[in-house]
Amino acid sequence: METLMTTVPPEAAKPKKGSSVRHTRAIQRDRVKRPLSAPPAEAVVARLSEIVHPATLSQVGYFHDLGLRARVLSLPVMVGLVLGLLWRQIGGISELVRVIHVEAVLWVPPLRDLTQQALAQRLRSLPADLFGRVLQTVLPVLQERFAARQRPLPPAMAWANAHFTAVLIADGSTLDALLRRVGLLQEAVKAPLAGRMMAVLDAASRLPRHIWYDADPNGHDARFWERLLAVMPRGALVLFDLGFTDFARWASLTAHNVTWLTRAKKNLKYDVVQVLVHTSAVQDRIVWIGKDTTRQQIRLIEVQAHGTIHRYLTNALDLTQLPTAHAVALYPQRWRVEDAFSIVKRLLGLAYFYGGAENAVTMQLWATWLLYAVLIDLTDAVAEALARPFADVSPEMVYRSLYFVTHAVTQDPTTDPVRYLAEHARDLGILKRPRKAPQKPPPIPPSPSLTNYIIP
Repeated sequence: METLMTTVPPEAAKPKKGSSVRHTRAIQRDRVKRPLSAPPAEAVVARLSEIVHPATLSQVGYFHDLGLRARVLSLPVMVGLVLGLLWRQIGGISELVRVIHVEAVLWVPPLRDLTQQALAQRLRSLPADLFGRVLQTVLPVLQERFAARQRPLPPAMAWANAHFTAVLIADGSTLDALLRRVGLLQEAVKAPLAGRMMAVLDAASRLPRHIWYDADPNGHDARFWERLLAVMPRGALVLFDLGFTDFARWASLTAHNVTWLTRAKKNLKYDVVQVLVHTSAVQDRIVWIGKDTTRQQIRLIEVQAHGTIHRYLTNALDLTQLPTAHAVALYPQRWRVEDAFSIVKRLLGLAYFYGGAENAVTMQLWATWLLYAVLIDLTDAVAEALARPFADVSPEMVYRSLYFVTHAVTQDPTTDPVRYLAEHARDLGILKRPRKAPQKPPPIPPSPSLTNYIIP
């Protein structure tokens, strides 16, 4: 019996669409071809030192408890060198050594006897946990500075801050490949991925609360559930994506008095218990999900907008605890963690690793998030000076505009970086361009008991 085979004509085949975005690693590999950037202005260095240096000195006792000797490459020196390496995007360790021979790097004075071998060895041997402890010391200080500032917040975020102890976002991201073929990587057929990081961000301040690293890049985000449960404060609201779908963990969050909000999978099986809101465009219902020990009641919210049905799940069964309109407005804030990953990887260079050892990768990870936190604090200060929401200010352009701050300080040493950036915000592109107003989604009818709430 003959088998009939059909082939698609070449002209009928759908052409493969090329990527319009240059890959992050390609951008970082070009770093070695760039000219060395000028040192940052003294005012910028002073601001960085004011935040980071005290936290570094507070870890000196722990440094000695580990049995480490106070060599030339002590903890404050290593923190300064690594932060300077990342902040100025220096091409590599050898280039950093040439720089430190002739000029200071942040608060580290010139070290004319430092060798590349000694610095590389220190990156492999100095416990990366020290950098993580510096980061955890700095974050509460920056969170207090955020709380003390006065600038507008989005309506939904302002409401959530008033009704929950914290509004957090949890998500993971895979790190890029280790391109430098050194040590054991020389025998690898393909450059391995550097691992996976997990971040818990404060949705309002965009500052990280907790950062974790796992050297296995192929594991699922669910591996971080135990750590998430251990750090979730009671009375908080946490936003996460489909990767954290786990009925048993959801029940654990509910038992710890933590409200969660996520998306619903298409194949979710449920039984309707009660209809809270029902219109042509919005449905809000209490449903049963799970089986046996994972069986629980949750809310399923379905909103149709622009031809797409968005489905959300939450354990807030009471409309007064989390109104439908606010649930729909708050979930898109989950993308702030994606913005953070983009800044950390693309802007601050976590797509390119200076060393292949796990300790060196972890050290660079903590140092990059430390710089991210300082950049977010500076951006928030500029937003306060402009009396604008944080969302109107571009952290990327604030970072790039520090070049102009350096020149301004050269002409006038009394120049304040925040004031200068605020006064020249439009010229420097710091203020984002207003986007075309999207079509308004269908209105969500308020509950009879929620007539005073305004849909953001």
